[in-house]
Amino acid sequence: MERDPDDEGFSKRLNDSGVMAIPKIVTRYLLVKGVHKVARLFRMALLWPPHSCVRWGSLRRTSPVSRVFGLDRGQAIGRYFIEKFLASRADQIRGKVLEIGDNRYTKCFGGSRVTRSDVLHAVAGNPKATLVGDLQSGQGLSSEVFDCIILTQTLQFVYDMKAAVETLHRCLRPGGVVLATGTGISQISRYDMDRWGEYWRFTSLSARRMFEAVFGVGAVTVKTYGNVLAATAMLQGISASELRPAELDAQDPDYEVVITIEAVRRP
Repeated sequence: MERDPDDEGFSKRLNDSGVMAIPKIVTRYLLVKGVHKVARLFRMALLWPPHSCVRWGSLRRTSPVSRVFGLDRGQAIGRYFIEKFLASRADQIRGKVLEIGDNRYTKCFGGSRVTRSDVLHAVAGNPKATLVGDLQSGQGLSSEVFDCIILTQTLQFVYDMKAAVETLHRCLRPGGVVLATGTGISQISRYDMDRWGEYWRFTSLSARRMFEAVFGVGAVTVKTYGNVLAATAMLQGISASELRPAELDAQDPDYEVVITIEAVRRP
């Protein structure tokens, strides 16, 4: 039906050419939407590499390069970080030292400062073990014996982690130290998962709070190692030798591959 040209409102919405004017609210909407679209396109143009142009190469795969953390290709990236941490704390590895599984780090970083080296294993049958015991229950472990406990990549396999930390504290002499590492970004260790379970992943905050609850505030130092390239390589099972030292040593607090803990039992 034709509109009456004299209809008030209708006549006001005609422009000089007789075309219906667009309401202001619609104009504003289209303007804002256009600005947002242009801004998005501008942001996309600044991306590097450009969107959809990332070169995946041999990493465009749903199975990893190595399922054993790169150990079949060289040193595991996690072990690279662990050894940097222990080397920086080598003067703490002295006196009576306890290590888990074997005593390679005790010998490597403790040297002549070590007067006695003990090895703890959870079950009998490890020829390198001098002690069979359970960190969670404390069974098989005496109190106030050790000057240093080296505990690398172990706590994620203990369900009651707080009980394990309490055992560590009890086993130390006053002034003794735990040098522990925990897993941040990583695949599951299938070997351990199938035998005794893998339960946890750390962040620097959870590690600090867990140890401070037992050792006390001020007695715990936490440091992280990792960056996005190291994390990607770790997940793929690429070895440390396949990255440059500068690439491994770059620190990004948002990519915690390995979390390290130094906890001292107060005298």
